[in-house]
Amino acid sequence: MNLRLTFTIIITKLLIFILRVLKHGGTSLPGKVAHKIYPDIIKVISKDFKIIMVTGTNGKTTTTRIIGKILENNGVTYITNKSGANLVSGVITTFINSVDITGKSQASTALLEVDEAAFNVVTDYVQPDILVVTNFFRDQLDRFGEIYSTLNNVRSGIEKSPNAKLVLNADDSLCVSLAHNSKREVVYYGFAQGACNSSENVENSDAVYCLYCKNRYEYSYKVYGHLGAFSCPNCSYSRPSSQLTCLKVDDLNSSYSDIVFSLDSANDDNERVSFKARINLPGLYNIYNALAAASLCHLLGFSVNSIIKAMESFECCFGRMETLMTHGKTIKIILVKNPTGFNQVLTYLLTEKQKAQIAFIINDKPGDGTDISWLWDVDFEKLEKIQENISVFYASGIRGEDMAVRLKYAGIYSDKITLIKDYEELLNKALEDAQEGKILYILPTYTAMLDIRKLLNKKYGLKEFWK
Repeated sequence: MNLRLTFTIIITKLLIFILRVLKHGGTSLPGKVAHKIYPDIIKVISKDFKIIMVTGTNGKTTTTRIIGKILENNGVTYITNKSGANLVSGVITTFINSVDITGKSQASTALLEVDEAAFNVVTDYVQPDILVVTNFFRDQLDRFGEIYSTLNNVRSGIEKSPNAKLVLNADDSLCVSLAHNSKREVVYYGFAQGACNSSENVENSDAVYCLYCKNRYEYSYKVYGHLGAFSCPNCSYSRPSSQLTCLKVDDLNSSYSDIVFSLDSANDDNERVSFKARINLPGLYNIYNALAAASLCHLLGFSVNSIIKAMESFECCFGRMETLMTHGKTIKIILVKNPTGFNQVLTYLLTEKQKAQIAFIINDKPGDGTDISWLWDVDFEKLEKIQENISVFYASGIRGEDMAVRLKYAGIYSDKITLIKDYEELLNKALEDAQEGKILYILPTYTAMLDIRKLLNKKYGLKEFWK
């Protein structure tokens, strides 16, 4: 028996228990303590698991949740960091929480969301058998550095994982570069030309130039941001064929998305085998998340029916379109953290037909990014189209004043913008003013989301974020 291992596991499990009794989560601190006591503990207890990792800028938590539902549908016992604690400490806590005092687990698979900036560090201790990469966008420049630093962090982690199979977004030129000229097994997913008729501004500010020869990309079509059918006119670096492809978006509304997708290429040059599916979340970005999850599970050999069933029935993650009903009124929480993701949430709000209120809660703590100038890269101007249906735009959080100013410059009527810094006061006023059957959208940054959920949990008994 490895006495040091057993001692570390017992101490860590005790700390997790105490922290959760005290309602503090116990998702990161126990892992930090365990790492201090036994730096190689994660290497020891992860060796018997099949490791699936999900990383990228946007969509990690939702993609991981959909994969988990598909694993459940196929009888796979797995462990996962549901709380979204995706740094080294959170990964260690996840493993220790799942094993007995000897380091053994009943689960055979570990499904891990991993922070894109921490992926290079996590792979020093544990390497994935399969890696899913969602996308790369500018995000928290003060924390991550510019986008190519994040890309190179992930690339370095992949180099430490020589046996890892890759599931990559074919529409993202940065993502595709991770397998460029590689002999690894790769599964690509993406949108076909004409799959969606997006009328939004799709200007590309994250990946304008070819990674290999610095010429400007050309696009035969775009989905949003820099996602689409990219090609370099100079060196021929271009979007690869996708094995799992969204052929058509049949319905994109405020509750769900209906799509038609194909698996693999085709039976012949003219015919594709296609399937219909309903994704239990709205938004183009969630279609990408579902495609990523489906591609991974197709690689594992699971049936199409089980994949479709999971898309239709998985539960949204905490803070990611999380819904609460109270006194006939609806609260929806949608995390926002960077310009591209925020723009996609705003595009989703344009599909909302009924009267609503929107609360923007903006913090600038380290977990959010201390530089909030990125708010000026978000297309709040599109809210002018629906402001007649929005009774109040609340601005809150540490940088609530900045948010209020940004809305004013976006053309939102000044008499519709209300600054309330106290969260409980905001909730009470919004719910008091909301008519029965109406929706309050809360769009918080990360630390604001944790704070607002803590308040909502106290008032309405939400699931704890680690459950």
